[in-house]
Amino acid sequence: MATKKPPNPTLPTETPRTPDGGGTVLLERRAQKIEPPQMYQVAMLNDDYTPMEFVVMVIQEFFSKDREAATQIMLKIHLDGKGICGVYSRDVAATKVDQVLDAAKQAGHPLQCVSEPLE
Repeated sequence: MATKKPPNPTLPTETPRTPDGGGTVLLERRAQKIEPPQMYQVAMLNDDYTPMEFVVMVIQEFFSKDREAATQIMLKIHLDGKGICGVYSRDVAATKVDQVLDAAKQAGHPLQCVSEPLE
């Protein structure tokens, strides 16, 4: 049994490319223009049946306003027919509207609340 010396490993015929050797493809990073999400305003509408105290309580509870701010919004609703309670993203505004409508329904009041896109 004759032992042979193993052959030397062969080197690759291509030379390895260096990062700046021209064989690398670089992609330029482009700044993406991302627009902020569409905002919606939540408004309550006036009616002749819902008590003013209930409207103030709803504004305080669901829109985190103090009593004075809630009273000012309620007066705006009463005098102008509509008052803005807050500005939110679409999903948050829809949730606020649902909360107000559910509270009014449970209390037996016809209070209406809508969300409208901001211009």
